[in-house]
Amino acid sequence: MEKVLCQRIGCNSMFSEDDNPDGSCTYHEAPRFHDGMKEWSCCKQRSHDFSLFMDIPGCKTGKHTSEKPVAAKAAAAPKRPVPVSAPTPVANLSSKDSCSRCRQGFFCSDHGSHTRQLNPKPASSETKPDIQEFQPPQPKPQPKNVVDINQTQICKNIGCGQSFKEKNNHDTACNYHPGPPVFHDRMRGWKCCDIHVKEFDEFMSIAPCTKGWHSADPA
Repeated sequence: MEKVLCQRIGCNSMFSEDDNPDGSCTYHEAPRFHDGMKEWSCCKQRSHDFSLFMDIPGCKTGKHTSEKPVAAKAAAAPKRPVPVSAPTPVANLSSKDSCSRCRQGFFCSDHGSHTRQLNPKPASSETKPDIQEFQPPQPKPQPKNVVDINQTQICKNIGCGQSFKEKNNHDTACNYHPGPPVFHDRMRGWKCCDIHVKEFDEFMSIAPCTKGWHSADPA
């Protein structure tokens, strides 16, 4: 009787139906492949190299067969629900800032489909609010008084108080304190000449330290 090739995995022997006793065939059941690893489901032997994997001797015995074995479908393992945690905005923001793709403006599936512009266009002048710097109102110039040079006036400089006529006024006619006055811890004095006394009468009698023009306009 013509010999045929055994179809069991791991056997590869020639046999005939009239010479096929029980235990003449050694074979493996279905293989498993995962992450580059090859493993026999029957004996759990494994190898990364396919040639070495196929050279592993069979672990089961039986009769040869010319029919290809039907691989039993493994029952699908029940899928476990994957808990989805709510994304935290702060963590997402920090990971976006550290992500090289997001920083370069490329599409990033980890941080959303929106990309930011590397060079944002400046807002047009039409959309900018019209912001004007506040300008304080300018004081209106006071009209100059026309003074008779022979008219008698009272000097308003601090520490002077003398009468004068404009025709007799000059750059050393007035003796005064440019000030200001200083009152601190019961002491009274003038900052201009750095003289301080305790009594008010003494304060008023401090001699003026500066000479200048008489002025009828209050300082």
